[in-house]
Amino acid sequence: MSGAMPRYAVFGNPVAHSRSPQIHVAFAAQREQSLSYERIEAPLDDFAGSVAAFFDAQGCGANVTVPFKEQAFALCSSVTDRARQAGAVNTLWQEGGKLHGDNTDGAGLVTDMLHNLGWPLADRRVLVLGAGGAVRGVIGALQSMAPAAITVANRTVSRAQTLAEIFEKTGAINACGFADLAGRFDLVINATSASLAGDMPPLPPGLVDAGSQCYDMMYGDEPTPFLRWASAQGAATADGLGMLVEQAAEAFMIWHGWRPVTAELIASLRN
Repeated sequence: MSGAMPRYAVFGNPVAHSRSPQIHVAFAAQREQSLSYERIEAPLDDFAGSVAAFFDAQGCGANVTVPFKEQAFALCSSVTDRARQAGAVNTLWQEGGKLHGDNTDGAGLVTDMLHNLGWPLADRRVLVLGAGGAVRGVIGALQSMAPAAITVANRTVSRAQTLAEIFEKTGAINACGFADLAGRFDLVINATSASLAGDMPPLPPGLVDAGSQCYDMMYGDEPTPFLRWASAQGAATADGLGMLVEQAAEAFMIWHGWRPVTAELIASLRN
């Protein structure tokens, strides 16, 4: 294998839609670095076998997307604090024959909001919609920015309450159902899967206004129903494309010790 290009991959199922290869190849080009980056659709019942085969064949690093982030966490000999907090891993590498893991989702979200969008997080009333793995991956990063309070709302209230219990040690956090939401929020983040189905969480009126910001972790060619709803209330909106690129930049830095520039790439992916 000597002389072969360093090999990277993203694992998922499905994974054909992933933009990670395009993003990492573009990052590498910024420093005239050659690497190969492929999509690997791991079988639902043998993610561990796929990862082992990849690293046995001199794989250098891998990203992990749904539905395997929790399984990736379980495979690791050591994980970072933020991966432990998230209970999930989206970035893998090997050292000394052992698998290591990190979770760059929260850092990607916060970097996109602060640096690309110019949205402040300190002292803001933040509402997060959903209580799945995507939310668990970002709450710690949001708390580290010292918001006034974070509310997690979910269709199944018990799942939101479980998340609140995990994170109440690190910051003010509340849990409720969609029907119990009241008052205005400075920032609303949609992390439900509703956008994938072209649906919208059942939100009461009055949650946002022209001074609010609304972020959908999903991204696509058209605004999601959630972002259309937010725009109709006059709120500023953004989709998750910037988060996708920024979490990839964080993974690239873990593997290569160098942080790529992201703004131009986000703009070109948008176009």
